[in-house]
Amino acid sequence: MRIFWVSLGFLAFGLGLAGILLPLVPTTPFMLLAAACFAKSSPRLHDWLVSHPSFGPAIRNWRHHRAIAPRAKRLSVIAMAAAFAISVILGIGWQILAVQAAVLVVMGLWIWTRPDGPTQP
Repeated sequence: MRIFWVSLGFLAFGLGLAGILLPLVPTTPFMLLAAACFAKSSPRLHDWLVSHPSFGPAIRNWRHHRAIAPRAKRLSVIAMAAAFAISVILGIGWQILAVQAAVLVVMGLWIWTRPDGPTQP
């Protein structure tokens, strides 16, 4: 099972890295998944990821407060709106657009209703 969790962790980490460059691929959820997988398989990789200066704060904020920073919320909603706009521009069928819109609205509301977490001094 350790190999499975490490492999899944690296896959999630890779997808998270792709999200840095690709605007419609989310980074933080994949980093959260990578941290969870590494916690089950490799304490060294888990500790590295959680203490990473770029990825660690969002992971710790979620782990300790179940919170999403306001900036991350805004970027998430913007990315969802952009994804929907691209679907409209591409002429995707209305049935698929309706399902996509419903899912994006539900996820956007879920993200927006999470706590902001502790304020920075």
